Amino acid sequence: MEKKQLLIVSKNHVFIDDIMERLSMDYEISSEKSIHAAYTIALNLLPDVIVFDKTSYNKISHFKNLKNFKSTHFLSKTFLIVHARAEEISILKKKYRGIIDDYLYANMKPNQIIDKIKKCIAPTSNNVNYWHDCFMGLFNLIAKPIVLLDQNNIIAMNDEFRNTFKTERTKNYRLTDFVNVENKTKVKTSLRNFARGKHMKAVTNTSLLVHNDKLRNAHISFSKLSRSVNDQFVMIIDFSGEDVIDNNIGSHSAQVEKCFKENSDITEFSFTKREKEIIALLCKGYKTKEISDALFISPKTIEKHRSNIIKRTNSETILESIIYAINHNLVDLPLS
Repeated sequence: MEKKQLLIVSKNHVFIDDIMERLSMDYEISSEKSIHAAYTIALNLLPDVIVFDKTSYNKISHFKNLKNFKSTHFLSKTFLIVHARAEEISILKKKYRGIIDDYLYANMKPNQIIDKIKKCIAPTSNNVNYWHDCFMGLFNLIAKPIVLLDQNNIIAMNDEFRNTFKTERTKNYRLTDFVNVENKTKVKTSLRNFARGKHMKAVTNTSLLVHNDKLRNAHISFSKLSRSVNDQFVMIIDFSGEDVIDNNIGSHSAQVEKCFKENSDITEFSFTKREKEIIALLCKGYKTKEISDALFISPKTIEKHRSNIIKRTNSETILESIIYAINHNLVDLPLS
């Protein structure tokens, strides 16, 4: 059984050594003095638990970057525990409500600290939504703007979408918030028809409003997550790079029908053992170098496999390929 990852952020060697001595059988343990550097390490390790030792730092303001640890899909499930004095904990609870998951009081004995760390993570281990975590990890790796939609409502957006459209919040957006006025009704109707239709994929061209209300051409791909999940699907945006566009661009049914026909013509096949291994690691959020280290094959070979997976599933991105594989039961990944 693979050990869980524990990251300790502390300047206190005694505190670190004590935890390492008592929990090394259950966790792969890493430590870091700098909170700023710890964030980078956390993105690489994707730890199950992070313990911040506030007693090592003089001011509450040293924790000003703490919110970053919950701001990305990769770390949203990480359990954050803070070790601090009672008077500091009361302040931290107000300032970081919803960010810090639990606290260790400075006057607790070593055995109590260890027991608390174990109890904090135990309840979450049986409630992991494996597919959701896999999907969101892969979702955020793609370097194109992507949103997860429930018809017109945006359920989730990746970092590239936030950066491109300069969104000020993460919730309560609709796709039509990013469409010019003339297209809003048409877009709503198209989304509803696709959500209720039998097809798993569609493509179209349209114009979208980016930062400062600038219109840009966009090639858009829609992929449903599952036939059994009503109204929810992924939208991947590919900009043409042209800032000046024809405002009359809208949906092109011929393109959609062509896409449907191409998908229906895909011959039956199964992934190779190596392709399944690569898909499993991609689902976990592994990058090419990490997959190379895990499977002992060259990055060039991995890129070739990725290209083959995309081509054989008639997809435009590896994310679409994963969705296709899941929908057609072509991959057999563990449930936890």
